[in-house]
Amino acid sequence: MRNQTEVVEFVFLGFSVIPNSHLYLFLPFLAIYSVTVLGNLMIFILIQLDASLHTPMYYFLSHLSCLDICTSTVTVPKILVNFLYQQQTITYNQCMAQMFFLISFSGTECALLAVMAYDRYSAICKPLHYSRLMNPKGCAILAFVTWVWGLLNAALHTALSSRLRFCGVNQIHHIFCDIPPLLKMSCNDVHINKVATHIGSLFEGVAPFLFIMLSYIFILCSILKIHSTTGKHKAFSTCASHLSVVIVYFGNGVLNYNRPSAGYSLEIDTLVSTMFCIIPPMLNPLIYSLRNKEVKGALKKVLESQRKDYI
Repeated sequence: MRNQTEVVEFVFLGFSVIPNSHLYLFLPFLAIYSVTVLGNLMIFILIQLDASLHTPMYYFLSHLSCLDICTSTVTVPKILVNFLYQQQTITYNQCMAQMFFLISFSGTECALLAVMAYDRYSAICKPLHYSRLMNPKGCAILAFVTWVWGLLNAALHTALSSRLRFCGVNQIHHIFCDIPPLLKMSCNDVHINKVATHIGSLFEGVAPFLFIMLSYIFILCSILKIHSTTGKHKAFSTCASHLSVVIVYFGNGVLNYNRPSAGYSLEIDTLVSTMFCIIPPMLNPLIYSLRNKEVKGALKKVLESQRKDYI
């Protein structure tokens, strides 16, 4: 029978496969986190300052920017602190809190990306009804629902995870607290947790992704009906950034959460987990700033106005 000692602290083993990881990874992680926060903060501020960006699409983008900052902040600062103190540890309460917010923000982002797909569907497939379908009150309600959905989903999984017992085992084969590695460590029955995780993944990940794909099928059909090449290009360009974000986010999510439970090395596990927690939040502002003429135009106007103020 395994030791029933309660665990008060966990040890992350993810970076243990990299000798002297604190020497090589601290600055890259700090740089990536800085780019993530500054890039998303820039997008958020631009949307607030420029009246031309006060549209439903950019309203939801401002929420996405906040989510990306929050998602990255849940994991990366703790990783940086552990590098700094050369100890890969986290207390039990901190672990539960980290998992709660990570699940919450991830679930909210999946739902928000689906809402953004619906916005593009309404704009391209229902242009005459767009102002009615995506009115300010309706947009605020949709955004509110995505945040509440994420919080409720996280509350359920965290409550179930708090019932787990680890019998003295405190080594997490991961770089942050998440459901799969905790279930592998648990010494009590995890059947209910696994069922809840599978059901949650259907509603949190699969359903939004299928909704997004269905929306883009209708969008593609509408674009193909446009006779002019310019019109087709303009319609598709409004979706390109969002579609790129969807591919990056759900692609990393599939890699992180749909691996076999055995047969892969800790090095691969660490690499995939690192990509999931830092790559999408960092790339999203770059995608929207580099591929979007309106955002680049708004940034140019703000920089020019600031330069005139200093002259």
